[in-house]
Amino acid sequence: MKELKNIKIEVAQAKHIKYVDDINDAIETASKERGTGIARRSNEYLSGKINDGKAIIAFDGEKFAGFCYIETWGDKGFAANSGLIVTDEYRGIGLAKAIKKMAFELSRKKYPNSKIFGLTTGLAVMKINHELGYRPVTFSELTDDDMFWEGCKGCVNYDILERTERTKCLCTGMLYNPEWEKPTFTNGNGIRKRSLLEIIQKITPGGINKKKKLLKIKKKQQKSGD
Repeated sequence: MKELKNIKIEVAQAKHIKYVDDINDAIETASKERGTGIARRSNEYLSGKINDGKAIIAFDGEKFAGFCYIETWGDKGFAANSGLIVTDEYRGIGLAKAIKKMAFELSRKKYPNSKIFGLTTGLAVMKINHELGYRPVTFSELTDDDMFWEGCKGCVNYDILERTERTKCLCTGMLYNPEWEKPTFTNGNGIRKRSLLEIIQKITPGGINKKKKLLKIKKKQQKSGD
């Protein structure tokens, strides 16, 4: 069985351009398997990302295992970690999460003031994004840069996006805003933006709030007994 500890994950360099065909083949295969999602990029485009140090690559010895790259939009007001892919034999060991985390950290380092966003149909990617601080948002909160949305043309579901005038599709829009990290941040209504996890815990039976209430009741009962 493959183990994450044996896989090297690093910022891609010019020496990794030899993997471009493997990367694109893996992206295309995954897209066909899902029947949705990732659009194939040109080899020149991916080579450019690698040469510019805007990609993360993983390999086992000399064998390609996974990849992700960074794009910027809206005069660098937005950044996206795109094309996340892990080959079949390296799935299920935490590699996608490790690659995504490194791509996120690289994005924060290169573009500390940019909002980081993504579109995905994969539950696993949504979970990883959430753990990194992304929140589900409407498409209107994402970049309005036409070049970004042009990239969706290679997706089998582009007609849905086009019919809805870029307001919705099968993908979920997710966003990380560095402003959310500031303790004084509130939205336009003066309300702090809560995470999806916080909301779920408040409305789910057995959530944290319920446990806190039960603990308070127990303490009161103990005091009454005294």
